[in-house]
Amino acid sequence: MVTASAAADYLPLANAPVLWILAMAVMGVVVLQSLIYMNAVRKNAESAGMTQAEVTTAFRAGGVAAIGPSLAVVLVAVALLPLFGTPPVIVRVGLIGSAATEVASASIAAGTMGANLGDETFTRGVFIVALMAMSLSGAGWMLSTLILTPIFKRSSHKLEKVNPALMSIIPGAALLAAFAALTFREIPKSPTHIIAIVASAVVMSICLFLAHTLRQSWLKEWALGISVLAGLIAAYFAHYAGLGVAPS
Repeated sequence: MVTASAAADYLPLANAPVLWILAMAVMGVVVLQSLIYMNAVRKNAESAGMTQAEVTTAFRAGGVAAIGPSLAVVLVAVALLPLFGTPPVIVRVGLIGSAATEVASASIAAGTMGANLGDETFTRGVFIVALMAMSLSGAGWMLSTLILTPIFKRSSHKLEKVNPALMSIIPGAALLAAFAALTFREIPKSPTHIIAIVASAVVMSICLFLAHTLRQSWLKEWALGISVLAGLIAAYFAHYAGLGVAPS
């Protein structure tokens, strides 16, 4: 767990009321967007060939699938609270969800000022610079999405005119490639990572097989959450069995 120095004088600033107000405002926007999107989906479901029952099932499946990744983000956020304070962690990790990116941005920013995260050199001035660096890093992601989404939308319309089947293949292939890239990046880290990946893959396969064989659609909705939980349990026992060291 990352801890801050007891001598650090920036924590009152990190938990200032104005930052709490801004953090709650950001989270409020996220909740409002979610409600708007859910309402829009329900209103336009029929035009997409979906019934309201299918929409409800999709929402439930998405909610269940988000449990595992959300728990991971919460655990990382708790570990970062002593270092960055509650409001910055709520906004940065809660909104972006990538603790590695946020810590890397803060570490680089602190390094430019001759300071290190969590020791006596991490003062108010360094904290402000680190928080700005994390904010700019997250803003880059947001702006890229804002700018590139309309461009990709126009491209998708052109592809639909050329070959409608492509738009049913490309999104699935892109999603598969994204998850594969994230998975393969974890494999070299340690045997524990490999065991977690294998365990979750096996459990996912079993869940999908049983869902198809027993014709239990609910099992498909819970498959991702169950496999993530299985991976976490396998990683826990593998780590405490001494397998948490990267292979030489």
